[in-house]
Amino acid sequence: MSLMLDAARVAAGVNIVLLLGLLAVWARTYREVRAPMTLGTMIFATFLLAENVVALYFYFTAPAMPTLAVQFMMILQVLETVGIAVLAYVTWQ
Repeated sequence: MSLMLDAARVAAGVNIVLLLGLLAVWARTYREVRAPMTLGTMIFATFLLAENVVALYFYFTAPAMPTLAVQFMMILQVLETVGIAVLAYVTWQ
């Protein structure tokens, strides 16, 4: 179970780094273009960033959790990482 929790922690950390990078790119774009869509993506990314910060905090401070819960949390974090990574790749192209 510890390995799965570690994987969830790493995925949440990677999500935070990717989202900070995306926010920087989108903020620069928004300053230049002032497009409402860019502002919307920034707000969405901010909420997603907050979710990942809270998740990472929870992963380090939570009491023992059932194995099934840890498995599902890890799967969701990893899927989220893949999704954000694809979005980052497309954005930086």
